[in-house]
Amino acid sequence: MVGYTRDMDIRQLEMFRAVVEEGSFTRAALRLHVSQSAVSRQLQLLEAELGGPLLHRSVKGVTLTPEGELLLSTANRIHRDLREAVWQISETKKMKRGQLRIAGGGTVCQYVLPQLLKRFRAVHRDVDLLVKTGSTTAVLQLIRNHQLDLALLTLPLVGSDLEVRPALREELVVITAPRHPLTQHHTIDARSLSEHPLVLFEPGSTTRMLVDQFFSDQQLPMNVAMETESVEIIKAMVASGLGIALVPYVAIASDMRTKRFGWARVRGQRLYREQGWVYLKSDYLPRPIVEVLRVFEEMKADFGEKPPVRQS
Repeated sequence: MVGYTRDMDIRQLEMFRAVVEEGSFTRAALRLHVSQSAVSRQLQLLEAELGGPLLHRSVKGVTLTPEGELLLSTANRIHRDLREAVWQISETKKMKRGQLRIAGGGTVCQYVLPQLLKRFRAVHRDVDLLVKTGSTTAVLQLIRNHQLDLALLTLPLVGSDLEVRPALREELVVITAPRHPLTQHHTIDARSLSEHPLVLFEPGSTTRMLVDQFFSDQQLPMNVAMETESVEIIKAMVASGLGIALVPYVAIASDMRTKRFGWARVRGQRLYREQGWVYLKSDYLPRPIVEVLRVFEEMKADFGEKPPVRQS
């Protein structure tokens, strides 16, 4: 592929990005409010200028060629740089426009982001919000491709290109069905946990690795009954009496009023997971990111991250 030339323009890159993100020329044209033939023509000119195909076209949609992957990364970076330039120019004014693309794991998207973004939107009504969820690996790839601005993910995370800012420390607690034999206990030891069916997060997730390491350290087996990526599915299974689980207390804080679950701490050892804000390192932090981090700090205590004190 040849380098960037005088014949390539920003509009062509935007059309290319739209086709990739939408997965089809038709949806890209609708998004950009132009005809499908205009999009096709500009992509053909772009491919001719670069000396090769950027997309594999089929009846099922489009996929990127290796050259397309390279151009997409560049196009996303240019798009982000242009947005940052606009924000910097208007930095001295009240933020009235812009876009914030934010992501998190399932628990974060259910128990943190709704409250946080509601408060953020009350102050910044004209900022477009895009919320995504997914695995840590998938979210980090979107950040690196400049398709996401910010994410709240389970730590630890390491990357020379990433800025990681610790945000929340969440204690994992044992939850049981109301009539489960363990419900009467305020603390439960590891051996008792190993004797009951466990409903766990999927293998590979950071929270699951924390639980796996705990049982490994105790040299105890895990009686795995079910595995899922959704904390709400875990809660439903536990409430139905199909097992017990280790989940962040924030995930059950609102259920305490209805006594949907019994809960207990792990005896002899506290299990914590830490959530952190993650974004690309840059000389300039876009104003929407600055603002959402500020709002988060203002309401951090609202997220119910600490279980109440209980007597053993």
